[in-house]
Amino acid sequence: MITYHRDENISFEEYHDFLKRTDLGSQYPKERFKERVTKTLKNHSLSISARDDNGTLIGVAFGLTDFAYFLFLTDLGIDREHTKKGIGTELTNRIHEAAGGFADISMVTVSNDEAFGFYESSGFESDNCLFWKACTEWTSHKVE
Repeated sequence: MITYHRDENISFEEYHDFLKRTDLGSQYPKERFKERVTKTLKNHSLSISARDDNGTLIGVAFGLTDFAYFLFLTDLGIDREHTKKGIGTELTNRIHEAAGGFADISMVTVSNDEAFGFYESSGFESDNCLFWKACTEWTSHKVE
């Protein structure tokens, strides 16, 4: 049985271990990894986590929201052994609802190529009008 938790405190050590078991870790730059991930864990405005029967972290959704119009889904990750079981869909639905619901809140994200299929099958639309300016220090790496 999977349990879901809103705004759970997750330590860097537990999250680091989780990132090793997901594809989410490759979306973080190498520069000041621990410092920046620690900030992420403390500074998102909303989060939903998923745990298995043993209490192991198997999924996360982090977002920034104004709780009135928009939710920017900053992080969505699922343990590789638990993909294709509906956990990602459940996390996105729960964080969307927690931000204010489907009627009021538009949810946006920036996806890596491997996740396009998930977002498309979950009802997200891609649009060329999404813009961003990348940071200057970003070296790709595998979380180990």
